[in-house]
Formats: sequence, C-alpha cells, structure tokens
Amino acid sequence: MNVFKLFNKLQPVQVFGTILLLLLLVFAFLQPIYYPMDANAQNLSSMLQPSSISHWFGTDHFGRDMLARVASAIRLSFSLIVLSVGFALFFGLLMGVLSGYFGGWIDFVCRFLCDIVMALPGLLFVLLFAAIAPNSFWSLYLGISLVLWVEFFRMVRAMTQTIASSREIESSRLMGMDFFYCFKRHFLPKILPVIATLSAFAAGNAVLALATLGFINVGLRPPTAELGLMMTELFPYYYQAPFIFLQPIIAVFVLVLSLQLISGKIK
Repeated sequence: MNVFKLFNKLQPVQVFGTILLLLLLVFAFLQPIYYPMDANAQNLSSMLQPSSISHWFGTDHFGRDMLARVASAIRLSFSLIVLSVGFALFFGLLMGVLSGYFGGWIDFVCRFLCDIVMALPGLLFVLLFAAIAPNSFWSLYLGISLVLWVEFFRMVRAMTQTIASSREIESSRLMGMDFFYCFKRHFLPKILPVIATLSAFAAGNAVLALATLGFINVGLRPPTAELGLMMTELFPYYYQAPFIFLQPIIAVFVLVLSLQLISGKIK
C-alpha cells in the first residue's frame, strides 16, 4: 500500500491531524535554516521583550529567543517520542506475538516482566529512572519506553491469542507453513491497524510525560530547551508577559492534539 492509498483511507480528522503535525515539524526542524538563532544565547538587556523583527516570538526572562527555544524543544520532544514509541512498538510486537503464539515459558517470562513494570504507576516509574540519572535524555527515554511497552505487549498478546486459535492459522499449520509465514500472512495485517492507533496515543502520552517531568523540575535541567521546563521557568512571569508564558503550552497542546487526531480509526 503506497502513501497515497493510505492517505485516501484516512478520515478527514486524521488528515487534518497529519497536516497539523507536518506543519509543526517543518516549523521546528527547519528553524535553523529560516531563522538561524541560538536557542541558548542570553541577552539580559532584552528580557521579556514582545514580538519584533529581531525576535519574532519575543524573548524570555534571560533574553533568549523564544522561537528558537520553542522549535528546539519541539525537536527534543519529537525525537524522544520517536525513539520511545519505536522501542516500545518493536519489543511489544515481538514479545506479544511470541507470547500469544507459543505460550508456555515464553508467555510466563513476558507476563512476569509486564507485571514488574505495572507494579508501579507509569509516571512514578519514569521518575525513578530520571532520579537515577538526572539531566539524562537516555534515562527518560528508557523509562518512558518501558511504560509504553506494557500497552503494546498486552494488546498484541491478546490479539495474537485470538488469531492463533482461528481456522486460518489451523489451515496454515496443516499445510506445513512455519511461524514466519503465519506472522506475515495472518498476524501482521490484523495487528498493524490497531498498533498504528495505539502508537499515536502512546506518542501523545510520551509528550505529556516529558512535559510533566519538566514542569515539576525533574529530568532535564536548564538551559536545555524543553517544553515542560520552559513552563516552569516562565511561570513567575505569566502576568508580566502572558504571550511568552503561553508559547510552550500552545506547543504541547498542538503536538498532542495532532497525535490524538491521527490516532482515529482508519476506514
């Protein structure tokens, strides 16, 4: 299925979400080209300045350019969710199919690992990794990935168990087809649509988790441009410069909204 056929199968709300996400990513990743400004360059003589020709989105309390910082924060958040969701999707799909198809000790080990992760609330689990290695991108990545992996694993395992008992699988087995053929021919086509929806939801949750950690001042540290951390830094100035304070909030809202719209069902 090529990109155009898939695009035609999307609902209008999904198309809108996709366009919204693409515009946001163009804004963030092309910022060094169309607006070559250092996100960490300080100018204390230009603190909390409104929008101008030299600073399109104004400046923060250290005189740093807000457009450059918001774009940098979006790049950071998107990079994290791609890595986290990709890791969780790969291992959740792999272990879920193996657990649901073969059962036995493989299922026992996978369910045991799942129970270990689920023993703590997701946010607390991520906080533990952030506390072990503060100001580390990889600790946040690993913590969020493990939390997201649980949802992928449980969903894929449940679907695999249902498909494994179907007549299609029984026919393939009687014809001597191996596991890889069954996975490609029967499991993957039925699991992928559900996984695509779950991935979009997981990506939105990853953005919110990262922003929440930054807002409570856990995880990454200044001067890193991160949306939640920017909210905390700018909160004391919300009355003096409300537009500056609202920019990271709007960025989180648009990013999560676009992912939630994309996660709608495909026709």
